[in-house]
Amino acid sequence: MNRREEILARAGALFSRRGYHGTSMRDLARELGIQGGSLYAHIEGKEELLWEIVNRAADEFDTALAPVLASSAPPPEKLRLALEGHLEVVARNKDLATVFFNEWKHLSPERYRSIALRRDRVENVYREILAEGIQGGQFREDLDPKLAAVLALSGANWAYQWFNPQGRLSARQVADAFVEMLLEGFER
Repeated sequence: MNRREEILARAGALFSRRGYHGTSMRDLARELGIQGGSLYAHIEGKEELLWEIVNRAADEFDTALAPVLASSAPPPEKLRLALEGHLEVVARNKDLATVFFNEWKHLSPERYRSIALRRDRVENVYREILAEGIQGGQFREDLDPKLAAVLALSGANWAYQWFNPQGRLSARQVADAFVEMLLEGFER
């Protein structure tokens, strides 16, 4: 791992544990075992670190959706694949996911808008899957794609808080359970 990658990894861990505003550049330098001023040989500033971490997380979520977008599977399977990919990103790197979901709001307005657009594109993929399922008769015709997409993503997005990759269920099993609950509901 080169120095910049090490800085990003440590910054991600600190931002995840302490938050963006709760982490100083001195904290990061101390964590790396270097002088505070030495950090600036590798980075422009703290927001640049946040921006790069959040962008990397967004890239991972986009990459996880790529097979879904290319798939000709029926909508219920696409929904499972989308949730599985999402949960696997969280499982692989909880620090990255935690920073993405909690700290992106601290970006400058232009960068904030950029990430908000990327977030909205992910939600739109879920909406499209749901709309396709409604049109194809696999999902109820009175289903609201926006609300259903928000429900599905809310469960997946919150996984950084509770999902344990070494726990009793894999990301795929959690995704399968989520899809089953979403499609069949809770009623007997």
